[in-house]
Amino acid sequence: MNKRRFFALFLAIALLLPTIIGVSKASAAYPSFTIAEVKTDETVTILTQDMPKNLEFKVLMGEYNTKAKDGIEVARFNSAEGGSFQVTVNIADALKGRAQISIRIESLTGGYYYYNWFWNKKDGGTWPGTTPTTPPTTQTPAPTTAPTQVPPSNVVPTFSIKSVDGGKTVTILAKDFPKGVEFTALMGKMWTRGINGIESGQITSSDTGAFEATFNIPAELANEKQIAIRLQAKTGGWYAFNWFWNSTATAPTQAPTQAPTQAPTQAPPAVKYPSFSIVAVEKDNTVSIEGKNFPASTEFIVRMGKMWTLGINGIEAGTLNTGAGGDVNGTFNIPAALAGLSQISIRLEAKTGGWYAYNWFWNNTTSK
Repeated sequence: MNKRRFFALFLAIALLLPTIIGVSKASAAYPSFTIAEVKTDETVTILTQDMPKNLEFKVLMGEYNTKAKDGIEVARFNSAEGGSFQVTVNIADALKGRAQISIRIESLTGGYYYYNWFWNKKDGGTWPGTTPTTPPTTQTPAPTTAPTQVPPSNVVPTFSIKSVDGGKTVTILAKDFPKGVEFTALMGKMWTRGINGIESGQITSSDTGAFEATFNIPAELANEKQIAIRLQAKTGGWYAFNWFWNSTATAPTQAPTQAPTQAPTQAPPAVKYPSFSIVAVEKDNTVSIEGKNFPASTEFIVRMGKMWTLGINGIEAGTLNTGAGGDVNGTFNIPAALAGLSQISIRLEAKTGGWYAYNWFWNNTTSK
């Protein structure tokens, strides 16, 4: 079967899925990708999901834990009909030999992006900034000039919610923003992170990187209980997002004269959403995951199901307690009812609190 015919068949199936599953209202979807295959120091293959149509994307690589922001461009591709497809790109020469590498896709227009990382060379791979474990036998004089490269700053723009006038305005307090950059304020429904939200105003960041700003709540969102808000730079790729309760409230501006009997209400912190990647699969037997941004002391049910189900109402395959939260990992048995399937959805769903995350994997044994 040629590629065009295969793609047409795939698209037809994708278009039928909402009818088959019984979805009455489409949910917002954002581009993402998983790592399908890595050939050490040669290529990496990614599998995309929920891609928008007809957009040009660039693929960037960088040192591990940099999210490949402002990384080395290694390829470009067009998303064509969008949805899911496979892309293989060469590993940047400057990163060959590295143990782990960050990878990122960014649309040239529209503000779409997603990042991930992969193992390039588990055994004997190098890390940025490493130094020899033993000193050299002869001393080398100190350099007379600064090195040509410096590690990137880990400071990222953030903002907190200072006050809300329910259904009317929200006031934010920003810090660590780039100087003199024009930002657009966007608002949307909860869980959207404000992506492609309704424009609520514009502001140019201050010379200090810290500022206060008030924006009108769009009429379309005036009755929402919770609202996502995003500040997105017109150029440079900077952004920050948060959310707020759409009810009149003000964060305290000074400490009370007497110790309160309970902690004062604080503006909600920046939301971090749990997510996880697939790190190993033993066909029809087990799948291993690594997660990040998980809430502390929360019991999650692990469910698996057929591809495209997102694991919703899937077969229970185990549980995971997040302990201290943040980074988690686990290995779970693949249900016998799903053995033989080429692709499987997996979902982690909190017993309380409403947290969840989902992914999918090829049911093939991966090399370690």
